[in-house]
Amino acid sequence: MFITAQFDSGNIEVLEASQPDQIKLAIRKDHQSDFYQWFHFKLYAEAGVEHVMQITNAGESAYPDGWKDYSVAASYDRDTWFRVPCEYDGKNLTIRHTPEQESIYYAYFTPYSYERHQDLVQWAQQSIECQHVLLGQTLDGRDMNLLVIGEPDEQKNKIWVIGRQHPGESMAEWFIEGMLSRLLDDEDGAVRKLLENNVFYVVPNMNPDGSVRGHLRTNAVGTNLNREWAEPSLDKSPEVYFVLNAMEESGVDFFLDVHGDENLPYNFLAGSEGVPCYSDLHQQLSARFKDTLLAITPEFQTEHGYPVDEPGQANLTIASNSVAERFKCLAFTLEMPFKDNADLPDPDFGWSANRCQQLGGDVLSAIYSVANNLRG
Repeated sequence: MFITAQFDSGNIEVLEASQPDQIKLAIRKDHQSDFYQWFHFKLYAEAGVEHVMQITNAGESAYPDGWKDYSVAASYDRDTWFRVPCEYDGKNLTIRHTPEQESIYYAYFTPYSYERHQDLVQWAQQSIECQHVLLGQTLDGRDMNLLVIGEPDEQKNKIWVIGRQHPGESMAEWFIEGMLSRLLDDEDGAVRKLLENNVFYVVPNMNPDGSVRGHLRTNAVGTNLNREWAEPSLDKSPEVYFVLNAMEESGVDFFLDVHGDENLPYNFLAGSEGVPCYSDLHQQLSARFKDTLLAITPEFQTEHGYPVDEPGQANLTIASNSVAERFKCLAFTLEMPFKDNADLPDPDFGWSANRCQQLGGDVLSAIYSVANNLRG
């Protein structure tokens, strides 16, 4: 029996692993930060023997309520990820599982590797509709990739979509992969029509350093990027700095920031109602956008979500609020669950990479419904 996390996005510390039924583990904190919740490790085991793995510091993690009704993602081939139920006692998260093969991976959610990210970017640039732009490099020396889809023109709307500011929220890049798959399908009539008057600016991974390091929420130096949008800096948050500079150059008419929520088992949107510039037009477009999603997919709902900010009380260091106010545009944060969609549960796979991809494609229909009115 052996446990390792020495790979892309790996995160676990082995405290004890002498017996299959007495494995004690701990999640490593983000570098220079107290945040932790993401884990990803590989177990070499005897097939057919139950293994009891206890994550001993679960109760002190960033979002301890996230462990309630949670099931761990597991895979033998790193392609199909199924769910294994867990027990949480307020302190320890216990995984009881009998592997059917000699090695198996466990993760907080289906991982999205840096290698797959690079493949996604190179695949996208094969399209005649897509231009691949290098914005700069991160503190660990990784590329900040921007994909520009559609022919840039001053008269066209500028649609910005970013994902994975918080690197442990890997569902965000699965979502963007699904969105890009539809957006670059030249036989999709709605997309062809959409690209006549809109240009998409897509950042699939805002935080490649944190992703590779196995962080939950921060970059290489412990910075929460989604609190840096008022004043990003090259020494703490170059990722935001580069993207915001590109936004200033292009302009923004619509902004979507894609995330995952540890606690709530639903897909939902958080708007920018609390920013000073929020208008009746923004309210009308927001309602239409949500109504369209409600009409086309049961994966989306509006009953559960975050409290709405009072007028003028929005936190302008957060991406969606900052961009909404800076560019006077419609902006959302989209949240997906780490657990499952409680309105449409799947006990075998939970909220999965495939469902993320489908929602990513569906969101283009909601953008289509508001695109002609974004500038009033």
